[in-house]
Amino acid sequence: MANIPEDLHYSKDHEWIRVEGNLGVVGITDHAQDALGDVVYVELPKAGDEFAAHESFGSVESVKAVSEIFTPVSGEITEANDSLQDEPEKVNQDPYGAGWMIKIKMKNPGEVDSLLTAAEYEDFTKSESE
Repeated sequence: MANIPEDLHYSKDHEWIRVEGNLGVVGITDHAQDALGDVVYVELPKAGDEFAAHESFGSVESVKAVSEIFTPVSGEITEANDSLQDEPEKVNQDPYGAGWMIKIKMKNPGEVDSLLTAAEYEDFTKSESE
């Protein structure tokens, strides 16, 4: 069974966001890291960079492929997880914890409501693999 924490919101691009006030912590899902295989490099933006919702903010390189990663909401990057430069494997080991990628100050917190719940994301990933 997939690891899909209930307290997060999900995008159809396989990113998750944990809302903490007007900040969102963003990473890729367990499903995404599993599909990618061993992550060898993560490219992330700098604090102060601004993005629209669903805009590419970086990429994840694995032994299989390079995949773009997208912001689930619009806003300004307040922090990037620089530890992933030296330890990209954290994305595989702990995608919802130590493997987080960015913190974003949300321009419009209501955008989160258009994202998938854990149950909806689980259904989405099942339908994708059928």
